[in-house]
Amino acid sequence: MSAGARGHRGNLLQELFWTRTGLLLLVLVVISGSSLLIASSMDAGTGKNLVTALGTGTLISAIVTFGQTLITATASQRALVAPVIEESRRALEDLSAEYRSLNKEFFPTHVFEATTEPNPAFNRLMMRDLRASRQFFFRGFSARHAAARLLLSHAEWELRTVIADPKDSTTISGRARYLLRQEDAGADHDTILERLHSEISIGLVGLFLARSRCNRVDISVVADPPLDRLEMFDESVWIHLFSDVGGSNTLFPRTLRFSEGSFIYNMERADFLRVCRARTARHFQITPDTTTNEFIALFHKITGTMLTVQRYQELEGKFHAFRREFSDAAELES
Repeated sequence: MSAGARGHRGNLLQELFWTRTGLLLLVLVVISGSSLLIASSMDAGTGKNLVTALGTGTLISAIVTFGQTLITATASQRALVAPVIEESRRALEDLSAEYRSLNKEFFPTHVFEATTEPNPAFNRLMMRDLRASRQFFFRGFSARHAAARLLLSHAEWELRTVIADPKDSTTISGRARYLLRQEDAGADHDTILERLHSEISIGLVGLFLARSRCNRVDISVVADPPLDRLEMFDESVWIHLFSDVGGSNTLFPRTLRFSEGSFIYNMERADFLRVCRARTARHFQITPDTTTNEFIALFHKITGTMLTVQRYQELEGKFHAFRREFSDAAELES
């Protein structure tokens, strides 16, 4: 008999003797023992046989009753208690499965707090999601980070991006005012505007350079995109909470990762695809066959600025410098 079975039988016996049946058995044993003890001190012919018979019969009754009670209790344990325990276990398993399902649907799988420097663990996990994906959706002010990640990988994706419209002065000014509230009081509005236009231009050049990593690059230019950046893969969506005031003074905001199949994933995917098809947005495409001259013409359509060959080379150099700085800080292989 195993230790678990012996422990179970010991608990059963202990419960048995603390019941009224156990008390009755104890009374019978006491009566039997007393009768036999009294009979042993009596002389023959003075009722000794009667007292002995009483003690013996009582002892036999106690033994039989004990055995019957033990068998009945064991059978009751198997017939009543065991099914209840099994049903309770199944109910707990079902409840746990339901909670796991709710957690997957409504709660993030990972939470990365705001930092002033790239988080290597954060970037390694995102790059793992990128490598396992065939589609890469990006929504943000510029697409510098998306282009950098593509050039740090070796695969082929369908890339769709939603970026801010550089022709819309309200969009650029609104983002500049937001940054002025987050940065030092001495920050200059015109300097921030110039920086924002430069980021969009560098991001566009980066997307052009990353075209060899994609079978197509769709660019949707919208006025006043959401403040929070979104990066979506086949099995996850990452939401960078620039709107989180708690991390307003950090370069990299608090970020939540939700798995594929969650409510947030499905909602963000539907909203992203809606924007990509919206008539209010301007839509462009870069393919692996797009030439530099074709891109320069496309750049003019998107930004309204004529891009010279010299300016293109400057932006290309700035993008590569950004990519190297980002990959080194995030500890990613270039």
